Amino acid sequence: MTQRNAALIDQLVPVRHAPVAGAATRTVLCVGLGVLLLALLSQVRVPVGPVPVTGQTLGVLLVGAGFGAPLGLATVGAYLLLGALGLPVFAGAAAGVAYALGPTGGYLVGFVMAAALLGRLSRRGWDRRLRSSVAAMLLANALVYVPGLLWLRGSLGLDWGATLAVGLTPFVLGDLVKLGIAAAALPLAWRLAGRR
Repeated sequence: MTQRNAALIDQLVPVRHAPVAGAATRTVLCVGLGVLLLALLSQVRVPVGPVPVTGQTLGVLLVGAGFGAPLGLATVGAYLLLGALGLPVFAGAAAGVAYALGPTGGYLVGFVMAAALLGRLSRRGWDRRLRSSVAAMLLANALVYVPGLLWLRGSLGLDWGATLAVGLTPFVLGDLVKLGIAAAALPLAWRLAGRR
């Protein structure tokens, strides 16, 4: 893998010349730490209606872009699987299939889509400059909102005005803050990694 199509994690924890067992261990550790980050950020929670404002999206943005594809996708997938199996990793220490299929289920689906997109874009260098990083984060947030709003509307039987009022409007400011943090952190991390 060339420097150009490497993800940030490849720069920080390279697997060059590592035996297969070393690469597998690295993958397991990265997925485990990523799931832990997502679980911890999910507990940063502000209730604003049927869908709380949480730190989950920040975690998805950082993991998706920082890990690249397919590691970021595997990490978000493992997080969702563990939550569905009953580990209290979702917002408010929630867990289980019922929660995953509840009003927030579409946003969880969107996390997978966002991680996949960010993983691909990071491999193309979008996470190395502030401008392209912001664009990548905006696209990823849109991928969280589209299935999230569709699912929320169907789950609660709302019209579009009410769906946007409970599923979008309360989150825009918080998501812009999280987007700004992730979009600034990744290019900075690349610069610091390049100085090692």
